[in-house]
Amino acid sequence: MTCAVLADSVVAHAGSVGVLAYIPSPPRGVWYLGPLPVRAYALCIIAGIVLAIWWGEKRWQQRGGQGGAVLDVAMFAVPFGLVGGRLYHVATDWQKYFGDGGHPLNALKVWEGGLGIWGAVLLGGVGAWIGCRVYRIPLPAFGDAIAPPILLAQAVGRLGNYFNQELYGRRTDLPWGLEIYERFGTDGQLDMMNGVSTGVVERIVQPTFLYELLWNLLGVAVLIWLDRRYRIGHGRLFALYVALYTFGRFWVELLRDDEATHVFGLRINTYTSIIVFVCAIAYFLLATKGRETAAALQPGTDRPWPWQIGRLRARGAESAAPQVDSTTSGATAAATEPEPDIEESDSGNESEPGGDESASDAAESDPAKAGDSGPK
Repeated sequence: MTCAVLADSVVAHAGSVGVLAYIPSPPRGVWYLGPLPVRAYALCIIAGIVLAIWWGEKRWQQRGGQGGAVLDVAMFAVPFGLVGGRLYHVATDWQKYFGDGGHPLNALKVWEGGLGIWGAVLLGGVGAWIGCRVYRIPLPAFGDAIAPPILLAQAVGRLGNYFNQELYGRRTDLPWGLEIYERFGTDGQLDMMNGVSTGVVERIVQPTFLYELLWNLLGVAVLIWLDRRYRIGHGRLFALYVALYTFGRFWVELLRDDEATHVFGLRINTYTSIIVFVCAIAYFLLATKGRETAAALQPGTDRPWPWQIGRLRARGAESAAPQVDSTTSGATAAATEPEPDIEESDSGNESEPGGDESASDAAESDPAKAGDSGPK
């Protein structure tokens, strides 16, 4: 009996060219706790954000920054990033919402998928800039600390696309092809996003979500190695993250076959990848080499929460006033520490303790600024 069941399973997964098995899609991407829908897509996004903040905090402190800064800035960056990601998706696929037969209110249904990473990084960067201005920490150094965690969060987020059966490629008969199932809602209507699979395979496609996920994980490893080996700072590691991601995304876009806006026969994300890649490489080549000292990453002692509007305004007015403190000028003079660049490496850096930052950098922090009366 067991052999018969196994044989039936093999036959069911056999392709037209004799392929024995493909990658199955999840039978559903939404579960219900009473009337409350629990969406795998949202859970993956949340998990990625939490992971990025946790790891970003560790990296920021290893580089000499103050604990709690990443969470503080994230309270600006995350909402901006979610709005930016949705705006980019709606702008580049506007026909789905504002074209013939479209439903404009569906543009607000972010829980059904559709967050463009380009818009998320752009507006998320604006939010991070605001947060860094508020807390008086250098944005380029902050970007270097969170670059690998962001790329890891993107890899986790791609699992949400797997549950939603989206971001797939063209039809294929490769052994690792992805099965896309027909899904139906409780009303019996076809609902590929929110329904439950009947087991009927609609098509076998390239698992481009998986390609991008693996590329992102490889990119994380490369960034960590480069950062430890060459001590990259001043926003150049963030630029490398952008360049690595867009290089891989360019090739993934050429394989995709799901709905998207095309310009001159190519998906709009393909052009975006090229433009952003060139800008990232230019910044990497032109920006200041070396890495900031730990002292340069220290903020002021008064660190209000983002919702403390009055304290934020007072801090902004204070930061706008001219600073004549001799200790401030001394810290500014030591803000940049000459370090070996990728072109001039020092093999001794490979044995540095402390993960992403050497113990000597942490020792350079001003002990007078270690205490903090504000929230952590």
